Amino acid sequence: MSRRLTAAALGLMLASPALAAARAPAAPEAAGETRITWHGHAAFEIVTPRGHVLMIDPWLRNPRNPAASGGRDPVAAVKRLDYILVTHAHSDHVGDAVALARRTGARLVASYELGTNMAAVLGFPRAQAGLQTLMNVGGEITVADGEVTVAMVPAVHSGGLRVPKPAPGAPALVYGGPATGFVLRIRGGPTIYHTGDTAYFPGMERIGERFRPDLALINIGGHFGMEPEAAAQAAVAVRARLAVPHHYGTFPVLTQDPDGFARAARAAGVPVRVLRPGETLVFRGRRPVAP
Repeated sequence: MSRRLTAAALGLMLASPALAAARAPAAPEAAGETRITWHGHAAFEIVTPRGHVLMIDPWLRNPRNPAASGGRDPVAAVKRLDYILVTHAHSDHVGDAVALARRTGARLVASYELGTNMAAVLGFPRAQAGLQTLMNVGGEITVADGEVTVAMVPAVHSGGLRVPKPAPGAPALVYGGPATGFVLRIRGGPTIYHTGDTAYFPGMERIGERFRPDLALINIGGHFGMEPEAAAQAAVAVRARLAVPHHYGTFPVLTQDPDGFARAARAAGVPVRVLRPGETLVFRGRRPVAP
């Protein structure tokens, strides 16, 4: 008997139920509810359809967060947190990551260099900053029991990590790895792009081609990041289906309101939702729910 399979035999094998099931694409995750809360500055909390909680750049004690007013501590109010994502080493983005990690046991998602030095310099719990979740630009990891895929993407910015009590003559800043952005793909929910503090760069078009974010969280404050007009250009480049501005109004040197960005982005065809600090944006599957 010939050892070569005939076309008919091969067709029968491919038609078998077991092989057909193995070759079939996985069924899409049923649409669920994803909640995205802006806590002011660059801090966003994301609750997935299955109830996992992630925070990006968690400076909860920033002056724009209403949960921090009146002497209240927003860190103490956090009941659950599974993952902390930090785009870069500046203190207004590292924020309250260490306190939150100690309180909740959340794992750190950041560049390898940033995570290593956050443990060494700031006291982030080392057991919560391991190789499973530390990464680098171009890589992807899956977290939250497979519900969320995190891609680390480039950003054009700096990233020195402030030393809390430097010795006399010692540097006040140490290496914090590259500045980055994150793209989160949530099963049964939206794809979310957080720019971090990046300037506009042409590679944003590649981010848009690859990920086509349902929601882009875009820094618009200028001075340390994108000016509003450049931020609108970024929203177009990444093909955002909806843009939410952040990183503005926190300090006097920053752009104080989002109106210029919103006008420019909408004129270019990108819908914009301006959140108030403490406000929550809800997605049903990949579509935002009207307020």
